[in-house]
Amino acid sequence: MAVKIKLKSESGKKFYFSVMPEEIHMKSAAKYQKFDVIKDGAIKVPNGMEVDEISWNGEFFGKPKRKESIVNSDIWKKPSDCIDILQRWMEKGTVLTLIVSKTWINLDVTIASFETTAYGAFGNVKYSVSFVKDRPLEVLTTKEAKIGKTKKTKKRQKKKKAVKTKSSGNAIPASYTVKSGDTLWGIAASKLGSGLSWKKIYDKNKTVIEAAAKAHGRSNSDCGHWIYPGTTLVIP
Repeated sequence: MAVKIKLKSESGKKFYFSVMPEEIHMKSAAKYQKFDVIKDGAIKVPNGMEVDEISWNGEFFGKPKRKESIVNSDIWKKPSDCIDILQRWMEKGTVLTLIVSKTWINLDVTIASFETTAYGAFGNVKYSVSFVKDRPLEVLTTKEAKIGKTKKTKKRQKKKKAVKTKSSGNAIPASYTVKSGDTLWGIAASKLGSGLSWKKIYDKNKTVIEAAAKAHGRSNSDCGHWIYPGTTLVIP
């Protein structure tokens, strides 16, 4: 059985990485070490290593690539679903149990950073993620923390003047013409600042996107997965 990387939240929700990274990086006492994931799926990690940080670079494969040999299709999820789960855990500071099968790695961690980049025409997404070991919060008394009395200060509230803006009745909505290799995720990242906003573009242009998909012989666009060059989209 191949190695699997699993995250488990305190509520019991589980997440598996369907594609193993080529390398796993670990930091212990300010010393960084790199461990290769070899072809048969094993990871050579020495036992007893006290780890503070774990990180790697990897990919989430789009639906057309989910049957590739390096993808565990049994645990495959859409890249957008993977990103949504990890982004939410990072933003909430959720404590997770990180488990790498066939190794001793079984740690409580939080996600320190998570970055993604969409590429190609198949909806694939490259990502980088890093985890830090969760440490119990140490609560000190005022005496232990050596905190003295401080003078009370009054917060001054500044009144903000409402600024009225005039809207032009002739305003033209922003638009974008799809090019070869584009994905809704990539367009959202470029035009709206986050690939997670791809659904806004799809909802705004659903009729146009679905019509283009049918014109190219498909029954539907698979919720915007299939978009075609020359299609003009309105950017919300």
